[in-house]
Parts: sequence; structure tokens; C-alpha cells
Amino acid sequence: MAYEFTFTPRFQKHFKGLNAQEKKQLKNKLELLAENPSHLFECSVNMDIRIIWYYEGDKMIILVDVGHHDILKQF
Repeated sequence: MAYEFTFTPRFQKHFKGLNAQEKKQLKNKLELLAENPSHLFECSVNMDIRIIWYYEGDKMIILVDVGHHDILKQF
């Protein structure tokens, strides 16, 4: 069973600010996350970009934010 994603407005806004390579890396990580959430024990896209999410039930992952390391300071 694969998880589905939904995106907060904050995530969508910050996603638009990523460059093409960062977006591609994010897509690859999200594919891994959807298939096997325990595969990712740290929510990093690359050495700089982080993802913040939470689980909603057993089928949905809410993507809260994406951005550089400093986004973690807000949570």
C-alpha cells in the first residue's frame, strides 16, 4: 500500500522556489516515502533541502513545508 500526499499552501509556495534539480530530488524522495515511509528516517531531499510532514491516518501524508535547513527552526 502506498501513501498519498496532500500539500499545505506553505509547502506549495516554497516548492515553487526550488530549482529544477531540487524539485527532481524532492520527487524521488517522495516516491520512496510513499512506498515505504520507514525508509526515510530523516526528512532530507539533499544536503540542504528538508521536508516537514506528518501522517494523517494510514494512507495520507500531509506535506507541511519544504526548504533549506532553517525551516526546521519554525517547528
